[in-house]
Order: sequence, then C-alpha cells, then structure tokens
Amino acid sequence: MINFDVVIGIENHVELKTKTKMFSSGAVSYGAKPNSTVNPMDVGYPGVMPTVNKKGVELALIACQALNLTIDPVIQFDRKNYYYPDLAKGFQITQQYYPIGQNGYLTIIDENNKPFKVEIERLHIEEDTAKQLHEEDQTLLDYNRAGIGLIEIVTRPVLRSAFQVRQYLEALCEILVYTKVSNAKMNEGSLRCDVNISLRPIGVKTFGDKVELKNLNSIANVEKAIEYEITRQSELLLMGKRIEQETRRFDEKTKTTVLMRHKNDAIDYKYFSEPNIFPIKLDPNWMTKVLKNMPELPDVKRKRYLSKLNLKPADIEIILQDYTLMNFFESAIKLSPHYEMIAHYLIGDISAYLNQKGLTISETALTPQNLVEMIMLINQNIISNKQAKTVLQRILNEDCAPTKIVAELGLKQISDPVEIKTIIEPVFNANIAMLEQYEQRPERVIKFFMGELMKLTKGQVAPEIGQQVVIELITAKQGK
Repeated sequence: MINFDVVIGIENHVELKTKTKMFSSGAVSYGAKPNSTVNPMDVGYPGVMPTVNKKGVELALIACQALNLTIDPVIQFDRKNYYYPDLAKGFQITQQYYPIGQNGYLTIIDENNKPFKVEIERLHIEEDTAKQLHEEDQTLLDYNRAGIGLIEIVTRPVLRSAFQVRQYLEALCEILVYTKVSNAKMNEGSLRCDVNISLRPIGVKTFGDKVELKNLNSIANVEKAIEYEITRQSELLLMGKRIEQETRRFDEKTKTTVLMRHKNDAIDYKYFSEPNIFPIKLDPNWMTKVLKNMPELPDVKRKRYLSKLNLKPADIEIILQDYTLMNFFESAIKLSPHYEMIAHYLIGDISAYLNQKGLTISETALTPQNLVEMIMLINQNIISNKQAKTVLQRILNEDCAPTKIVAELGLKQISDPVEIKTIIEPVFNANIAMLEQYEQRPERVIKFFMGELMKLTKGQVAPEIGQQVVIELITAKQGK
C-alpha cells in the first residue's frame, strides 16, 4: 500500500430543507405513505410547467457562502436526458453548464493535526429521483422523493486517505445542519455520498483508473469502504493486474466492496438548456440580505464560545456535536451569564441522562428557563450541588419550576450563619477535648465538626458557609 498515492474525490447529494419540491408544489415529507405527495410535474404529465422554488435557491446560496464558493448571480438550468423508471418524465432538471457555485473549499484537520484545504469544484442545484424498493421479482417505485430539491457538492480529487474523507464529511454535515440547509442524515438519505478512488505509483502525476463507491449509508461505512478499497486496489496493482473502472457497493456484513456494474463507456446524457426555465438574474439586494442573515457557522460559534464564554475546547466540541443540545445552550445563555455552569450541566449530568435513556434534549421536559432557575438556586446557596441532582431529575421529566420542587421536597439549604451557629455551638461545648486538638490536627477537627453539623441538619447546610462558621467558632473558642 505504501507504494501508491491514494487519490479520492467526493460527490455529495444533499436534500434541501424546503417544505415543497424544487420545481413543483408537491410537499416534502420524509416517511409519508408511498406516492402520497406526488405532483403532476414530478411524474412528467404532459403540459405541466416547472416553477423554481425560491427557498431552494436561497439554501443553495447559503451553502455556497459557507463553503467559500464563487456564486453565479444568474441561475440557469439544463436537462439531463435518460430513461429510467425512477425518472418518469425522462429527464432531470439540473445545472450542468452553469453551476450556482464554483471553486470553493472546506478546511479540515488532517492526520498530522494540520489544516488541510479540501478544494470544492462545484455546487449545483437539481431535483431528486424516485426511490426504488427492490423485492424478489419486482421493483417498487415511490415517487414521493421525485422532484425534491438537491444540491450536488463535488470536490476535486485532492483527498488522500479515509481519515481525511471522514473529517471532510463530518465538517460538511455540521455546516449543512448548522446553516439549516439540510438535515444531512445519511441514514435517511438526505445526504448521500459517492466516492471516486484510484491509486497511482508515488511520483506519478497522471491519475489511475478510478472506482466509484456507492450506497454508503453512514460516515463510518464510507471510511471502512475506502480502507478496504485501498487494500484491494493496491494488492491488484502489486500483482501486475489492471484496475477495472466500475461501480462498487459496500457490504456491511463482509466489510468488503462488491461489484455492482462495469463502467466501460461514459453515458451521453444529451444535455441542453432547460427550455421551460429562462435564466434568472438574482436581485443583488436579495442575495445580500440572504447571506447577511444566514445562521452562524460552526467555526464562528467555536471561536465565540472560546473567547467570549470562556468554555474549554473539549466542552465546546461536546455541545456542538449535538445540534439540539447547542440550540438549548444558546437559549439558556441568553437568560443567564453563568455560561460555564450551564455547559457543565449540559455535558455532564444531562448528557449522561440522555445517553442512558436514548433521548435528545428536545424529547425531555427540560427547558432553558428551568435549568437557569436551578443554577440560580445553587449560586444563591438555596440548594447544594447534591440537592440540585434531585431537582434536575424532576425537571428532566416534568415541566415544573425548581423553586416549587425545592419547597415541595423541603430541599432548601440552611445558609444563615446565625442559624448555623445556633445549631453547631452545643456540639462545641460537648466536645472540648476535640477542640483542644486543633493546633496539632486542624483538618481533623474541622472535618469532625462539619460532619456533626451535616448530621444535625441532614446535609442541608450550605457547605462553604457551614465551614466558615465552624472555623470562626474554633478561632473564637481558642482565644478564650
């Protein structure tokens, strides 16, 4: 394997997060009953004309900006002609000649922990095809997906390892989700990934014969498929055999790639300009408004959390890994300046609860208001960290104000120094011998009286205030 350079290019089809399809009024609804959201345009009824989805164009613009692409202010569409059951009208509306975005990049961190710029050749808008369900002796077609707006994002062949591909896909998904362009869920098909991979002897500039990998339903499987394919191709080349140009799929059971079809000749799709959609010149003011109001990019958010909120890098990554958790955090920090405490609970006890139950934070009863109120009670020494755990369990399961829970369960801490002194002073008077050991064993003496204080109050004394009162009493009695 070390005798060869690995050359990888990625093509991603990304389903746009719109309510209706790209060129028709058909609804977009994942998981709907088969063929229940089909529009005449989607299945090629004669005389039906396309209308361009403005929201789809807006999302494509945002994706271009997020991926540093040069935007073409004139939108033009083409027809890709082919006859296949999943494309009832016999052609796909796409952007072959004038993609909306070109010549961009996405920076990742490579194996050597150094920034690596993944060059993106183009981003174009197109429509999706129907979903095929293969059974023993027949193929079923669900046209709900036909016509849904897509963007296709194509990198240049600059990636050199499965690790780099994983980093790129994770960064891309994060951007697409955070900018609200797409759900980017590979398991649901809202993000699909095709990998073109070839090997060449080290030092050779020309490309080797490439193999296309398809039907990859997770980033983990993309990584495994690439690693296997690198091994397979390198072994063939070392034996003096030729790499066949073909399309292969990844078999999850055997962890190998399997031949789907040979690719002997390039298909002629007979592209030509879409006659039913004239070129559309985008309003510069509208474009400026769209891009100005686009959601905050993940890397910008990272820098803000680090510099302005003083969060630890590791904590930031945990928050950003879960989009719903991040949204919750953003809502909470608008209500309280205790950013670090909010983050502490979200990545600690709350994340542990979510993992145990297999839930997202939006599936619990917890609200930002209740979490912030609980943290306020801790900071005001009304409840202890230990008591907060009891409160947290309740507010995760029911929408109830923490102050009400504290009153209901009698959890309020004793934080009045005068009251604490009244409780503990008799213990001092009854333990003169222990008090006399203070100069030799101060920690032991303080620990003893604190233990007695906690017993008497059933742990309801604010520890810091309690210890302060104990030390003051010891000092006072030592001076007598």
